[in-house]
Amino acid sequence: MTDNKGISENSRRIARNTVLLYFRMFLLMAVGLFTSRVILHALGETELGIYSAVGGAVALFGVLTGSMSSAISRFITYEMGLKESDLGKVFSSAVCIQIILSAVVVLLAEPLCLWWISHKMVLPPERISAARWVLQFSLLSFVIQLISIPYNADIIAHERMDAFAWISIFEACGQLAVALAIKYSPIDRLIFYSAMLAMVSLLVRIAYGMFCKRHFAEANAGWQPDRKLFGKMFSFAGWNFIGSGSGVLRDYGGNILLNAFFGPVANAAWYYASKINGAVQKFIASFTTAINPQITKSWAAGERDYMMRLIFRGSRMSIWLMMLVTLPLLFNTSFLTEIWLGKGLVPEGTVVFIQLILVYIMIEAVSYTMVTAMLSTGDIRDYQILVGGLQLLNLPVDWILLKAGAPAYIIFIVASAVALLCLAARLFMLRKMIGLPVGRFLRDVLLREILVVGLAATVPFLLSRHMEPGWGAFLVSLAATEIWSAGVIWLLGLEHDEKDILINKIIKR
Repeated sequence: MTDNKGISENSRRIARNTVLLYFRMFLLMAVGLFTSRVILHALGETELGIYSAVGGAVALFGVLTGSMSSAISRFITYEMGLKESDLGKVFSSAVCIQIILSAVVVLLAEPLCLWWISHKMVLPPERISAARWVLQFSLLSFVIQLISIPYNADIIAHERMDAFAWISIFEACGQLAVALAIKYSPIDRLIFYSAMLAMVSLLVRIAYGMFCKRHFAEANAGWQPDRKLFGKMFSFAGWNFIGSGSGVLRDYGGNILLNAFFGPVANAAWYYASKINGAVQKFIASFTTAINPQITKSWAAGERDYMMRLIFRGSRMSIWLMMLVTLPLLFNTSFLTEIWLGKGLVPEGTVVFIQLILVYIMIEAVSYTMVTAMLSTGDIRDYQILVGGLQLLNLPVDWILLKAGAPAYIIFIVASAVALLCLAARLFMLRKMIGLPVGRFLRDVLLREILVVGLAATVPFLLSRHMEPGWGAFLVSLAATEIWSAGVIWLLGLEHDEKDILINKIIKR
């Protein structure tokens, strides 16, 4: 069992890594949002919608790869939590599997996506050729990122968040440089943008590989894939396929439905909603990425009590951090979107899409540490059949409602409703899988989160009803929301020991 000294060291490591990842997140958020604005001005909403729709079609093949990516992360981290491990075989097997999956993706995606572009996609006829080139470069980027996953997972499992942060920043700066270079392109701008993003993906893959080979022995272990390990990974991935696949279908399948029912402009609105989603997800991932390896390692080491503490605290802290970001955005979306993209340039539907996706993110954030705990066990069949099966409801329900004449934003409402069902299912399954005390979780985590978020939202809601949009109203709303939210979190959201830790940190500083 981990003694108090070991737990203290783990806590310091989590705190140190969280600080590094928040530095990464703030820089990535600023660069990413500015890059999105530059791209809109350089390409226009129709061209951007084409890129979003084609990229979404390629991303659908994440149904095949996402489950294996989770398996790789879980097996590498779990192996490190054991007293005796053979990381070299795990890492080599992971790289081999990703190469095989890359070949499968290319063989399937190439003909299917070309057929969809030529016969089903809604776009101007003169842009079909450009869309086909976008497909090729999007597919190349996807494959490069796929092969990078074992290296990325190895860095996170070793908790080297400094490298993870700096390589991510390099990637974001590369994407910004590409966006700024679009207007100087000697060829079709959309094709140029797709090709240069593929180049950035390749450079990032090289950076991950060089770092791992320099710092981790398993990355230099040579070619030693293990057939038994293949079987274990594919068995784990096979069941996880239901959950990860349903998530991909929910997100990118919804984007394809938007193209079919509303055309490229709706895809452009979805693109910007997804950018906000990505930025906010990076914010919370800065915390969960630091805590997730500890959850998996504590399960591997048999430290159940410590793991439960991490699950409870991680869920609550995820919501508090998410709330501080989403509430100012939620009640000032229209003003901020015009500042971000430019007045008169915001694609129709973008504001509502962003507001609804923020609500969805808040619901999902409750479960982040629970999902990590579930994956840590390795015994995920029943969980994925139930929770993954529920997530599969998104796409058919979206299609039925859109066919009946529902507005485009219905896909986000459906996603939030299904997320609530999945939360209930996770609690039910984790009680059986790891002995999660559901009653205590509902009392100490979920009800507390609902109370704190509800109280914190009152101030920005009232201000939004009584102030005209503008910089003055936004700054007043931002300051009042952050101060009020911090006070509510302090009074109702933190445990006594968490308050003591925070006070001691402040005094020490």
